[in-house]
Amino acid sequence: MGNRGMEELIPLVNKLQDAFSSIGQSCHLDLPQIAVVGGQSAGKSSVLENFVGRDFLPRGSGIVTRRPLILQLIFSKTEYAEFLHCKSKKFTDFDEVRQEIEAETDRVTGTNKGISPVPINLRVYSPHVLNLTLIDLPGITKVPVGDQPQDIEYQIKDMIMQFISRESSLILAVTPANMDLANSDALKMAKEVDPQGLRTIGVITKLDLMDEGTDARDVLENKLLPLRRGYIGVVNRSQKDIDGKKDIRAALAAERKFFLSHPAYRHMADRMGTPHLQKVLNQQLTNHIRETLPSLRSKLQSQLLSLEKEVEEYKNFRPDDPTRKTKALLQMVQQFGVDFEKRIEGSGDQVDTLELSGGARINRIFHERFPFELVKMEFDEKDLRREISYAIKNIHGVRTGLFTPDLAFEAIVKKQVVKLKEPCLKCVDLVIQELINTVRQCTSKLGSYPRLREETERIVTTHIREREGKTKDQILLLIDIELSYINTNHEDFIGFANAQQRNTQTNKKRAIPNQVIRRGWLTINNISIMKGGSKEYWFVLTAESLSWYKDEEEKEKKYMLPLDNLKIRDVEKGFMSNKHVFAIFNTEQRNVYKDLRQIELACDSQEDVDSWKASFLRAGVYPEKDQTENEDGVQENTFSMDPQLERQVETIRNLVDSYVGIINKSIRDLMPKTIMHLMINNTKDFIHSELLAYLYSSADQNSLMEESADQAQRRDDMLRMYHALKEALNIIGDISTSTVSTPVPPPVDDTWLQTSSGHSPPPQRRPVSAVLPPGRPPAVRGPTPGPPLIPIPAGGPSSFAAPPIPSRPGPQNIFAANNDPFSAPPQIPSRPARIPPGIPPGVPSRRPPAAPNRPTIIRPAEPSLLD
Repeated sequence: MGNRGMEELIPLVNKLQDAFSSIGQSCHLDLPQIAVVGGQSAGKSSVLENFVGRDFLPRGSGIVTRRPLILQLIFSKTEYAEFLHCKSKKFTDFDEVRQEIEAETDRVTGTNKGISPVPINLRVYSPHVLNLTLIDLPGITKVPVGDQPQDIEYQIKDMIMQFISRESSLILAVTPANMDLANSDALKMAKEVDPQGLRTIGVITKLDLMDEGTDARDVLENKLLPLRRGYIGVVNRSQKDIDGKKDIRAALAAERKFFLSHPAYRHMADRMGTPHLQKVLNQQLTNHIRETLPSLRSKLQSQLLSLEKEVEEYKNFRPDDPTRKTKALLQMVQQFGVDFEKRIEGSGDQVDTLELSGGARINRIFHERFPFELVKMEFDEKDLRREISYAIKNIHGVRTGLFTPDLAFEAIVKKQVVKLKEPCLKCVDLVIQELINTVRQCTSKLGSYPRLREETERIVTTHIREREGKTKDQILLLIDIELSYINTNHEDFIGFANAQQRNTQTNKKRAIPNQVIRRGWLTINNISIMKGGSKEYWFVLTAESLSWYKDEEEKEKKYMLPLDNLKIRDVEKGFMSNKHVFAIFNTEQRNVYKDLRQIELACDSQEDVDSWKASFLRAGVYPEKDQTENEDGVQENTFSMDPQLERQVETIRNLVDSYVGIINKSIRDLMPKTIMHLMINNTKDFIHSELLAYLYSSADQNSLMEESADQAQRRDDMLRMYHALKEALNIIGDISTSTVSTPVPPPVDDTWLQTSSGHSPPPQRRPVSAVLPPGRPPAVRGPTPGPPLIPIPAGGPSSFAAPPIPSRPGPQNIFAANNDPFSAPPQIPSRPARIPPGIPPGVPSRRPPAAPNRPTIIRPAEPSLLD
């Protein structure tokens, strides 16, 4: 194979395979390997057993191999086997290996013929093997048996395709000789993924079971269905031999004897049989690995780079070193503080592009959720007017009042201000929830030390809860301060005179008419299936209308809905739906869209719903009130006011509206500031200045810095992976590019099959025997017009390709002059050619002898002898 590097390639790939299998899915490398494919009971497992020289695979009729078996053969002086799933145990008794394979198969697939794509990794060390990595795949089957699913055929094909479709896999297509090659499932599947035949090696089994008078010579000489890498014939033990415990070495000797003694195969006996197949596969796999080295090297390097960051912290880490523990503790607490601040304040690095987090979510609570909650608490027009009229009447008592009383205004304002407490406290709760989530996300980096993570979370969360009480007290104090003095001298307050002149329309002034408030995708959820079902549209919300279009180009408008008399209500999301829904309806009981009283609009998340609701608020569409309607008698009483009382109610209503607007504005401004100062900034300061002291006082450093078992395992796996990758790159680096290796055989040209079939009779189709009959007189003929169709470099992977048709030697100058294998035959020289040497006498002639003085002329129309 050339040098040390090449010999180490297959063990290296085995090592990589083990490292990657044990760690899981962190490394996706298509490592070069040989996938054994064939129909059920084609003899795949027997071929593998012959390689090892031991009975170790489950046997029987029907589907026996039900999980892929990754078999790594490793040359070693001692003989034993080991499984990846029980590494500590070495199996020297190969019957135990079989039992373990059966038990491990049943563990995953059940006992009644089910299959699974999860591989079993088995290593066999032996002095009788060459380094090889093979995958024994379940046999291709057609009809389900036992508790196999109905689509078992497609499941197995999919599983096989997963392995053979990788460019790095060689395909060992196993076909029994007693089955027509044209019906071979293995070759058909190999052809699908490897149409050029670059990766496919044919294996013909059961040559000893062919009907008398038939043989597979055409197949093995690569003439019937040519493959670039050719075919190799093997003879396995029969079921009777296996049951009788026939020794595999004896079976290999019998196989050798079969090929040497069979007239159709003896001329190629040195290129048939299990030992030759093993040698060829070793060469082919080594060369195949060499071909895939450049891409393997680049993949290994990218894997190494991705691991380097993670490994950096593990490289010099000694778990029991107290100085390392102190340093790690300080670094982690410091990093935790930095991460927390970055998540709250926002930063350019480590930006989450999938969802809002930390500070962005708190900002949304401040400026979308909180204003929405405030508006939800806003007064209902009818209720408010009724309350004002009762207040005025109660203040006047038995007397009939001439003037609008101030006390009625104060009483109503205070009642409205008290209602602000609930949304303010709810806002604090939402912010606390986000803060605690942020703390949890930041402590995820402390996962290596579960105790430290637990303590950090506990200490910071306790501190946040302590600050919660103070923040809520402060916010309630703000509202109490607002209640303590009603400042009617405020510059934004409309005053008594303006209140009387003010327009009494109930609709508030909206923003600039054509101003676009929001655009985005929403699903109309409640259109019946008969009318097309729920569908997604591009919505545009302006200050006056809600329009929706087919898509974001806004060319094809579907509908425009004016915002007058519209309100929003919440809708519970459906049992099967994962969307969040809200509805728009008309307060005057009119249809909103077509025959729908309300349109239900669906978003992907609750955050989107809140955001859309906040946008509708800006457009003047308010949420539905939760209060139930009062009794009819009370309603009538409200509307049967005398004109003077009505004027007074209108005046106070305008004053209340103005003053509550001022307070809302003030609270909306002060709430975020109060929460930021008393809770968020305070928590940041606590983490930076006091967290470490609390940690030291809560537990001793050793218990805090105890590594989790998972983390220790992960560190070992990561380091092993890292060193395996480095070692792999080193070994690949040692391999010189000038390594002696055999190139892939050239494409097989089978045009001669078509040309010969039209002219020569069937008996002439038999290839010339390796032993020429001597009974024929010397024929006058020249050499064959060129080299064999498939050049065969010595000792390479093509040493088992189609053998050359033996030709009689002739003058070398003609051979050199005519190198085209497809040119017309040369002129036949008139002098007799000498008898080829080495022909044993006494072999009877198949034809009557030709006249001694007449040359035998070979016409161009009979190319079968020229090949």
